Amino acid sequence: MAAEKKVLASRRYAKRSQSAEIWHRLRKNKGAMLGLAIMIAIILIAIGSNIFLDYDTDVIGQNVAERLQHPSLKHPMGTDATGRDMMYRIFYGTRYSLSIGIASVLIALVIGVTLGVIAGYYGGRVSEIIMRLSDAIAAIPSILMAIAIVSALGQSMFNLMLAVGVTSVPQFVRITHAATLTVRNQEYVEASRCLGLRQWQIILFHVLPNCLSPIIVQTTLRVASAIISASSLSFLGLGVPAPMPEWGGLLSAGRKYIRTHSYLTLFPGLAIMITVLALNLLGDGLRDALDPKLKGKK
Repeated sequence: MAAEKKVLASRRYAKRSQSAEIWHRLRKNKGAMLGLAIMIAIILIAIGSNIFLDYDTDVIGQNVAERLQHPSLKHPMGTDATGRDMMYRIFYGTRYSLSIGIASVLIALVIGVTLGVIAGYYGGRVSEIIMRLSDAIAAIPSILMAIAIVSALGQSMFNLMLAVGVTSVPQFVRITHAATLTVRNQEYVEASRCLGLRQWQIILFHVLPNCLSPIIVQTTLRVASAIISASSLSFLGLGVPAPMPEWGGLLSAGRKYIRTHSYLTLFPGLAIMITVLALNLLGDGLRDALDPKLKGKK
């Protein structure tokens, strides 16, 4: 009886598609599912705040009569120095922090994956030039490079995305380069060459799809790092300009009241911490789910 159950279970497992197998392994990881649930809630907050909150009234509307009020039923996260509700500002700021994190990683993803797959596939002098440039960028502390880019281009949301994105390029170059080296001489790639496919077709349809697993994991983890970097720049006054309530900017605005009204820095800091923790949990779960060594395990 037990043997029959094992046979039936193995047959059900064999019938699963690749995406179903990944979801099956991801679903069994409690930490990854917790991170996924938190990220879904954060995304819903970002979408809902844009729909249900009035930016001019709820987010930047000032009410001096209610300034610096501690958390209460009326204001669960208190009010700031001009009487603005901190909960509304943090909720509305979710869309800025997530947008910056995702957009900056997309910039790094496009540039880094393109350069990494070219370096890994062609090798030789092309690979040397690309990898040495990547090493040179990686040798510069990311926060210093981001500060230099924002200072040179000016303070704006797009420049902040660009600065954070550029600092993330070397990680994607290395990951993609290493993954490409492992697949460029596989049988299916050689068969594609024998069939007369062009180089760009081989890279786009045969090499790159088989390098996606580490890239997906790196993307998830880099969004968390990008949110921290963007918040750090906003804390230094080089991020999203006021009065847009980006989390790092809220931390910077509340630091002068940290001794008497610590909630002004506590709640924005918790928002950053919870988001980064959720993304890291989800990234670790994806890494385990996409690991080919786990294939066939339940």
